This record gives sequence, structure tokens and C-alpha cells, in this order.
Amino acid sequence: MNSLESPIRAITLDLDDTLWPVWPALVEAEHCVDRWLKAHHPEVATKWPIEAMRELRDQVAREHTHLAHDFSEQRRITIRQAFAACGIDDAPVDALWGIYFAARNNVELYPDALPALERIAAKLPIASISNGNADLEVIGLHHLFHARINAAGTGVAKPDPKIFFAAAEALGLPPETLLHVGDDPLLDVVGAREAGLRTVWLNRTGEKWSHGPAPDLEFADMQALADWLDASAAVGG
Repeated sequence: MNSLESPIRAITLDLDDTLWPVWPALVEAEHCVDRWLKAHHPEVATKWPIEAMRELRDQVAREHTHLAHDFSEQRRITIRQAFAACGIDDAPVDALWGIYFAARNNVELYPDALPALERIAAKLPIASISNGNADLEVIGLHHLFHARINAAGTGVAKPDPKIFFAAAEALGLPPETLLHVGDDPLLDVVGAREAGLRTVWLNRTGEKWSHGPAPDLEFADMQALADWLDASAAVGG
């Protein structure tokens, strides 16, 4: 489908793997933590090398399903448990979280992302909807967003409709007037559709859609979305 029946009044936008590839930043964040541990707590670094720390993080997620929406708190618990396993009760949680958080937000945008965001933000309000702990102020994109919604602050994660409703409320618009853009077929496209939003699948990898009803629109990058919005505005939506 290359058109929508009624005008779009705002954009809601996923962040990780939509505006930047997140995995390189997450891996570097793990290495930053590991380097700090080797310098300041070698006993913890020895017991919990990167792969072991990653497995502990996964275990924490399984054991704390009530925190499925809060990746930051899951990682803080991981730090505490890693230190406790080494007989250290007073873990430097804030210091290590700060190191991880800074590196996790040192992302490299896809080349199309910033030019497209600037074009879109000049025409429509944008709200971010993220399950992760990306910080648009740290990254330097906050000025392009009208609202920033994340799972930790909302108490639920995508694809729960409540997080999409929270974005609609922050924008002051009905869900059906919003166009949600994201890379994840289930979290973004199916989740947004169930909440009543129109949907864009940002399919950078050229995968074939296989998740039920197709998204309203599909683009290979943000520039194509900006082009479509320009063309749609030119013909009156």
C-alpha cells in the first residue's frame, strides 16, 4: 500500500535499529564495563567476563519478569548480583551504570536518519516510543521530538497498547491520526496496529513480511519515509 485514507497528524518512532544500529553500542558498553572492572575490581572481572555477565543479565531478566519493561533496572540488579557473588555487598552500581549508559548512547546514526528526521520534524510532531534506555538528550536528537515515551517510564513495553496510547496522549491526538514507524514487525507494526495507529515497517534488511496483515506502508530507510510524507502533503494527504 502506498497511500492512506486520511491525513497523518504526527509520527511516533522507534529508536534502536530504526535510527541507528544498537548492537555495536551495546557491545562497546559491555567492553567499557569490563575494562573498568579489570582496572578497579579484577576479581569481579575474572569471575564475570563479558559472556558470563551477559548470561547473568539474561538470568536476571528471566527471574524478574515484573521488570520486563525496565532494562536499566535489570542491569543494575545484574551488577549487584555479580559483585555479591564475589563477596562484595557494596557494589559500585551508579559508577558502572554511568559507564554503561554513556557508551550505550554513543550510537552512530544510519546516514539517512538525521536528514530525514529534520525534514519530518519541520512538518509534523514526532514522539519516540522505545522499550530500551536510549536517551535522546545524550544522543543529541531531543530537539527534534515533541515527546519521548519509554517502557520504563510508562510501566509497559511494546507491543502493549498502553505505551502507544501514552504517546497519543502526550501528542494530544487520537491514535488513529498517528503513523508509527519501526523496524520490529511484532513490537512496532503489530503492536501499533492493535492500538489503532497506522503503521510503517522500516525494513532496512529487505526481509519478507510474514506476520499477519501487512503494514500500511513499508520503506527501506527514513529518507524514503520523508519523501513519502512530502509527496503526501503535496497532494493534500
